[in-house]
Amino acid sequence: MHTLEPYFNWRNLYIAAEDPLSPFFEYQNSEVHFTDSIYNFLIHPQWDSMESETLFLKVIYADYQHGFAVIELMGEWNDLLNNDIMTLKRNIIELMIGEGINKYILICENVLNFHGDLEADDYYDEWQDELEDGWIVMLNLRDHVLSEMSRFGIDRYLVMGGKLDDMSWRTRHPKQLFEIIDAVVMRRLGG
Repeated sequence: MHTLEPYFNWRNLYIAAEDPLSPFFEYQNSEVHFTDSIYNFLIHPQWDSMESETLFLKVIYADYQHGFAVIELMGEWNDLLNNDIMTLKRNIIELMIGEGINKYILICENVLNFHGDLEADDYYDEWQDELEDGWIVMLNLRDHVLSEMSRFGIDRYLVMGGKLDDMSWRTRHPKQLFEIIDAVVMRRLGG
């Protein structure tokens, strides 16, 4: 797990630690010291902590003019034990909503497992309600994670599956990725 690092080819376009509107403004990652772990497995030091024991992230792009952010996730999404949706919502998303972000692209190819909780859907519902005309997309979910999230009804709040599970995003500019995903979401929502 220590070799999985956040996508870095957009750093010439955006760095969350240098963005005064970002929840990670002035956040400092070690370049050499491995300080975080998931279940005693060290993770790459460039991942940012959202105060979860098992789920880390990196805001790899934010565009306040168009109201969207691309967030890469890594680890185990555990609502059952850690209430990760509450932690993500309270510690990161609410701050971003306050700055005008209402569309979220969550890169999930490094989300290795999902453990749901039937009581945790309040936070998914709350997040969706606060977005007005926005949306939350989960991109490139692993099959077993998609299946488990669907089993818990998370797909009622987040757009996932289909073309979104095999999207080549690294070769695109973030605004181009946003336009493609926005078109997919609008088709699904009948807009």
